[in-house]
Amino acid sequence: MREAAIEQALVRAVGKYNGWCLKFISPGCDGVPDRILLFPGGRVGFVEVKAPGGKPRPLQLAVIDRLKRLGFPVWVLDSMASIPEILDFFVEGRQGT
Repeated sequence: MREAAIEQALVRAVGKYNGWCLKFISPGCDGVPDRILLFPGGRVGFVEVKAPGGKPRPLQLAVIDRLKRLGFPVWVLDSMASIPEILDFFVEGRQGT
């Protein structure tokens, strides 16, 4: 399975819950996660999408750590099976990343 297939499944799943899954591009700031998730009620999170078994690069890990220290939820997604966990956080208000 390719990273693009996982990413598109995430986009579709978020849309089903009235969320917005935007491609996150930040010129001049390398290492930002691939997607920013926006849900009703001002809920925001970030997702770094990887191919199955893929791991974030050191710069990506540093950015993920910084976002988490700022209080944002961040996930590294490498399988479609993990998408429900992300949706649960936003839709059911569960805590944890």
